[in-house]
Amino acid sequence: MPFVGLCGAGAGVNLGLGGLCPGRVAVRRKGQVAMRKRIVIIGGDGFCGWPTALRLSKLGHEITIVDNLSRRAIDAELGARSLTPIRSLSERIDAWFDVTGHYIRPERIDVAREYDALCDLLAEIRPHALVHFGEQRAAPYSMKDAAHKRYTVDNNIRATHNILVALTHLGLDTHLVHLGTMGVYGYDDAGIEIPEGYLPVFVADGEGGLHQRQILYPAAPGSVYHMTKVMDQRMFAYYAKNDRLRITDLHQGIVWGTQTDETRLDERLINRFDYDGDYGTVLNRFLMQAATGHPLTVHGTGGQTRAFINIHDTVNCITLAVAHPPEPGDRVKILNQMTETHRVRDLARLVAELTGVEVALVPNPRNEAAENDLFVSNKTFLDLGLHPITLREGLMRETVEIAERYIDRVLPETVPARSTWTAAQAPGEVSEAALSRARRLEPAS
Repeated sequence: MPFVGLCGAGAGVNLGLGGLCPGRVAVRRKGQVAMRKRIVIIGGDGFCGWPTALRLSKLGHEITIVDNLSRRAIDAELGARSLTPIRSLSERIDAWFDVTGHYIRPERIDVAREYDALCDLLAEIRPHALVHFGEQRAAPYSMKDAAHKRYTVDNNIRATHNILVALTHLGLDTHLVHLGTMGVYGYDDAGIEIPEGYLPVFVADGEGGLHQRQILYPAAPGSVYHMTKVMDQRMFAYYAKNDRLRITDLHQGIVWGTQTDETRLDERLINRFDYDGDYGTVLNRFLMQAATGHPLTVHGTGGQTRAFINIHDTVNCITLAVAHPPEPGDRVKILNQMTETHRVRDLARLVAELTGVEVALVPNPRNEAAENDLFVSNKTFLDLGLHPITLREGLMRETVEIAERYIDRVLPETVPARSTWTAAQAPGEVSEAALSRARRLEPAS
């Protein structure tokens, strides 16, 4: 299986960068931020990275995208593609310049494998902030087989550690903003509100005394991908303490939606929309399935409660995080980047009511609790001024309309979730029995 690094690609695979744009001078626009920051966005060609790069560029910051385009190569590996027709990175950057007059600099670097190139770039730019999206982000992909598990660990851990070492080695006072996941907390149904990263505890000494401490909230990863994010946490804690790096770790919920104000400006700027069984997020998969008349594939009982956030709010939260860095010597600043929680079967009912599509209770390919509750604090972002977008505010319809517009691009064979966590699980494929279970509201076995 050809995992593609920065400088190579499988035969016939178009990674989508094309020729790099010539050097241009960014045009200053009215209303730019008072302090123009130099910001490096690693993974800036991806689902969250691309709209974030546009927003920060629109605000007047000097943006460099670093990407090895592995996500595009993985599409080729899986025989999948974005529902929306995303352009090559060079076309995207040209379009952004045409529309706004702002130039984004692209750099092809595999951060996990090309440490020297990363160091050279950071030494040249000396960024005020570095936003790190550069990890393999799909739990199902990380569980496909031994090769995908090893790739996910090798890529994610090496990428994060290379960034930390480079910032330390170069002596840079760069604010590192990392996109993590709510999945590090796990879903043990403890019935308590999950705090923002840290849990106050009391430790008894040998003489009956109690000493208060704050520890990282106990981790309970549910996949190899989530495990790498837990390992990221430990590395961040060490480098923040030992080398006084300024680090913000954003524990993000499941993202839904596809467009932002910036990606709507031109068809060439459109964001990617994943719907396949490995990379498609649950609500986007439901909305695509509804647009095509495919039954909504609810895993197991659908009793899993998860945290959600619209792509607009992902971009808004990252913008707020960049604007509010911790001080050197502070512990890692951990924020829960989510806006609401929903049970999966309730989401399916919501989409079914909106579209009239049938629900199917399919086998759950994941090794997880059939039912759980989830309570999460996102107080810091609310205090910083975030006004959350919720599922009831009309954007579900917009996402369905996007799916309907590009319905001819759907590859039906990629829709089922076939990556199983262990041999005891079965693929989440629709059958007459799955449809019947949904009609009777019976769980899949």
